[in-house]
Amino acid sequence: MRSAAILLAGLGCVLAAPLWAREVVDASAPVDLAVTIYRDPDRDQEDELDADDPRGLAMISETRRVTLPKGESTIRFEGVAEGMIGVSAIVTGLPGGTIEKNRNAQLLSPAALVDGTLGNRVTITRMNPATGRQVSESAVVRTRADGGLVLQTGQGFEAVQCSGLPETLTYDRIPAGLSAQPVFSVDTRSAEGGTYDVTLTYLAWGFDWQADYVGRMSGERSGENFEMGLLSWLSLVNDNGQSFDNARLQIIAGELNVESDYEGLADPPVAEGLYLTCWPIGSTSAGLLPPPPPPPAPPPPPMMAMESSMIVVTGQRLRAQDAFADLPQVKTATEEDLGDLKLFRVPGRVDVAAKGLKQVAFLNKDAVKARLLYQTGCDPDGWIDEGGDPVPADVLLVTKNEDKQGLGIALPQGAMTLYEPTAGGERLGATTSLRDYARGQDIELDLPESRQVFARCAAVSRTGREEGRKWTAMRSVLTNANPHPVTVRLQLGWAGGFDIRFPGKKPVLKNGYQTVEVTLPANSEKTFDWRLRDKDSE
Repeated sequence: MRSAAILLAGLGCVLAAPLWAREVVDASAPVDLAVTIYRDPDRDQEDELDADDPRGLAMISETRRVTLPKGESTIRFEGVAEGMIGVSAIVTGLPGGTIEKNRNAQLLSPAALVDGTLGNRVTITRMNPATGRQVSESAVVRTRADGGLVLQTGQGFEAVQCSGLPETLTYDRIPAGLSAQPVFSVDTRSAEGGTYDVTLTYLAWGFDWQADYVGRMSGERSGENFEMGLLSWLSLVNDNGQSFDNARLQIIAGELNVESDYEGLADPPVAEGLYLTCWPIGSTSAGLLPPPPPPPAPPPPPMMAMESSMIVVTGQRLRAQDAFADLPQVKTATEEDLGDLKLFRVPGRVDVAAKGLKQVAFLNKDAVKARLLYQTGCDPDGWIDEGGDPVPADVLLVTKNEDKQGLGIALPQGAMTLYEPTAGGERLGATTSLRDYARGQDIELDLPESRQVFARCAAVSRTGREEGRKWTAMRSVLTNANPHPVTVRLQLGWAGGFDIRFPGKKPVLKNGYQTVEVTLPANSEKTFDWRLRDKDSE
């Protein structure tokens, strides 16, 4: 009995201990924002940016101000991205750290208002059919929003919007826990209380970006060599319903290795519409009144609202004079290494608008030294005298990503539009695409086939390259109809497959081929004889 009494006394002490409820504190709107956008890792170089379904990530860092009471409290961060990946979120700057993290699952909506007011009073306003006047009265919500909405008034129980007359519900308050914007909350503890600047950092789904380049060739050319201005635009997509205004913007170039299902983890909160079900009014003896007209379609939830999109001019659609009109105001983004990736800090502040596609200029180089290079392949198994027309050579725009060539900054992948001057003004010269180029790399961009340089390259013998033969005689016949000399790169054979002897030149490996470069004079045809054999020949 003594032991039982002691136990009961102990339980009594526990039950008598005060239970402190956490005070809810709303963090301020962000006082500072940084948005870092990662490109969709599954989008190929040639694929267009999908503004309707962007599948990249963004790391969002928000600095907010909170005033904490002494003890435990819950901090609400309203207006986070609806694509927020909650498990990635961290909060720094709290004096007592984080006890628990939560994310609301439901947004403010007609259905959420009804469910949150169940058993409580609302005001219903409707027209009196006899007088035509609006009449308001108090009512109690008696059902949830997953069927017919029933109210209890002074006249009894009745279904809302089933009479065929206009009816409006007015709520005195917003139910606790509902917000028009997504909310992320953390529980924390402060020994002293006070005002603090805290930083919320998290990953969010539904972003993407791409680079678009506009090149303008100068009017002064020395044969195949020329200078060009190069301007790059970043196209940014934010498919979330939240804007991030006046943000410091960073772009990550390179392919991100994504293992987790971030799209599945970024389950957005739900804003449910109100769908009402009515039953016939009247009796069978009196006849049934016609059913009321169906209610209008519910408004889309906040995350599907009409786009507040911004005017966008992609690099492919820009005219050269428009693209370069404000060159003095364009600043080059600063570049930093981030492991195997590249981070670009865009100068100034940028508004990353909700449901928006936007462009910002981030690179301006006004004197990039480049040249045109012609390239053609050879067929070791073909016969050069078997007839057929000469093959037009491919054209490459060639430069090197270094300072002395006018570049010297990592170039993220993207599309490029090239304009060239003519007597009638600038005209579209070519469109091409870039992969990611690091500093110091050779840049070679594919342009349309030449109409001035042609080639035939194959074996001299009718039988072509015969098995077991030690050497095969090969011939390249090149034609240049330009009024200036050109350089032609001959792809003689794939790397590791052949031994090659070319008079006066040593083949070098380039893009998987053994190649040599030869010069053709203006308006000329030139023949080159060389030899080839299999690597495994004895």
